[in-house]
Amino acid sequence: MTIDTGAIVTATEANQNFSKVARLAEAKGHVVVFKNNRPKMLVIDLDKEPQIDMSEDEKLNFVAARILAQHRAAFEELAK
Repeated sequence: MTIDTGAIVTATEANQNFSKVARLAEAKGHVVVFKNNRPKMLVIDLDKEPQIDMSEDEKLNFVAARILAQHRAAFEELAK
């Protein structure tokens, strides 16, 4: 992957101003987050970036599965 220098932010900047990172990802398709002067994370706009091509239902299922995994105990208690 070629990294666009206009789509690089530091981990500190991403932590302090994530809305800026999100806007940049929307404009560029992705943002590379550097930590200790090395690429560490990739923030992508799922609607624009061809690396992950999912339908709207697949996106919802992905997010729903993550939420269920994180809060499984609460959902099990509610199901009683």
